Amino acid sequence: MTSTGRRDQKPTIRDVAHRAQVSVATVSRVLAGNYPTSAASQARVRKAVADLDYVANAHARALSSRRSNTVAIVLANVTTPFYAAVAQGAQDEAARQGRLCLIGTTGGDAARELATIELLREQGAETVVLVGGFHRTPEHYERLAPYATSLAAVGSRLVLCARPGLGPDAPAHVVTYDNEHGAFAAVSHLLSYGHRRVLLVGGREGWTTSDDRVAGWRRALGAHGAQADPGLLVLGEFGDAFGYRRVSERLAQTGGEPDFTAVFAYDDHVALGVLRALREAGLRVPHDVSVVGYDDVPLAAHLAPALTTVSVPMEELGRTAVRVGLDPGASPTGSVVLGTHLVLRDSVEHAATRRPAARE
Repeated sequence: MTSTGRRDQKPTIRDVAHRAQVSVATVSRVLAGNYPTSAASQARVRKAVADLDYVANAHARALSSRRSNTVAIVLANVTTPFYAAVAQGAQDEAARQGRLCLIGTTGGDAARELATIELLREQGAETVVLVGGFHRTPEHYERLAPYATSLAAVGSRLVLCARPGLGPDAPAHVVTYDNEHGAFAAVSHLLSYGHRRVLLVGGREGWTTSDDRVAGWRRALGAHGAQADPGLLVLGEFGDAFGYRRVSERLAQTGGEPDFTAVFAYDDHVALGVLRALREAGLRVPHDVSVVGYDDVPLAAHLAPALTTVSVPMEELGRTAVRVGLDPGASPTGSVVLGTHLVLRDSVEHAATRRPAARE
């Protein structure tokens, strides 16, 4: 075979294995991301893939001639109302445009997320919509950006839904909502009712969605001349069990007398746990403690008392993400920001006249 003939051939997985000095099986495992391999082997394989342009040549160009007319939605789970509503909106828009919609879940695991995107790229998905917050690390950005580039190389598009972008050099469109302002509006509402010690419960430190809501909490307190006491910031997890446990523990430490007059819950599910903890401690909502949630899931209006919360256009997020992903005229690095608004119900009242207990 002549050298010219060899150059015309696309690199194979065996070429990658030879360049990286590992087995073909190891290359397959590293690319799939679903089997443990050593850090050294991973580094050699990824360098060989980049040097040979393996994915772009051997898979991406081949896939470009057999587009699947498929929209893929990748999210942490389909059991929580936020993700379910976004997925429903995406499904509706995909069906309206004559596309098949595939839904994959990652459990919030960054490695599974990247492996899923890799698989969808190989399957020729026309658009990949990646939904929801993630733990903000430089490594995750660095690994995700090349996937956006490789999708673009085959005429596909990565849309980041309800999460920040990857920077000006990565072709990923962003469709999100005004997360920080929603938190600002919620806490400002509490402050306008005379509350000065607003406990923020739920979310993880470094998680993109949590960071925005903490920023909104801080900004609202500052704008109303209230102190952002770090002792009122209770992060760690999501869900009603976390809200219940942490508020119950706090009340036990203060003898049942709260050292706060209001709670801003990370989301409505955390608020459920908060309401239960307050009720079991003999505290009345909103007379003793006011509570505000986030998301405005369907059950929020049916609680007792009905929950004041921030409404997020969840289904519209999904619809917009698919529209952007399928629009050939959309900027590859553009951004769409949807609004949020506060829904006033029965869980907020003017601050109680009694003085909150001091923490020891």
